[in-house]
Amino acid sequence: MTRVAISGIPGRLASAVAAGIASADDLELATLYNPNRAGETFLDIPIAARQAEVDCDVVFESTEPNVVMENLRAWRAAGFHAVVGTSGFTKERLNEVRSFWGDDGPGCLIAPNFSIGAVLMMRFAEIAAPHFTGIEVVERHHHDKPDAPSGTSIATAARIAAAGGSSLDESVEIVAGSRGAMIEGVRIHSLRMEATLSDQEVALSKSGELLSIHHVGTEYESFVDGALLAVRHVPSTSGVNVGLDGALEAAARN
Repeated sequence: MTRVAISGIPGRLASAVAAGIASADDLELATLYNPNRAGETFLDIPIAARQAEVDCDVVFESTEPNVVMENLRAWRAAGFHAVVGTSGFTKERLNEVRSFWGDDGPGCLIAPNFSIGAVLMMRFAEIAAPHFTGIEVVERHHHDKPDAPSGTSIATAARIAAAGGSSLDESVEIVAGSRGAMIEGVRIHSLRMEATLSDQEVALSKSGELLSIHHVGTEYESFVDGALLAVRHVPSTSGVNVGLDGALEAAARN
């Protein structure tokens, strides 16, 4: 039985994953952590207000981007495995985690998106990238999402770039920012709208044809299956790993 702590309760992702863990036969919801919720409970479990009160095998970290690094340093010092659902991990932030996490000891799995469909969307975009001359990413999320661009779009752009894809860049911006943000040569356009959870299109073009790879998430429960796969997989890893690909492959072998 793997004992899991949730950091970031009662956030929307954290709450959905906590409920999924509580329903799983092979996982135990051991601790809930949020320093701003002292004295409250969730699923009849008290919420711990101090990091020293967290006791588990794996921490599912789903807090704000401005506090996630402090938490990860604490979980590494405690020797916990970690699964990270906080958004906004650029290459620089990933390198920062690697600098203090190290290659030995517990595993840290940082997932830009826990939706199985979103993971496949990124993989399909990576496969298609070398065959197209112009690629751009358009992501839409709920209006109160605290960061832009999304972690999923950053990871998608990085995978496209690594596969040899890039955006066409011949237009001159009359208004600064109108062509979006550039991540490793791939442009990202971030929309923040009400009545939207998670929506990303990878638009690819070359002479004579267009391809659109589009994923839409409609509820937070869509992230639970992937999050539980990550929680089950991370104890078998060490160092910092990015994305769910390894967890999906391990599940397929089993």
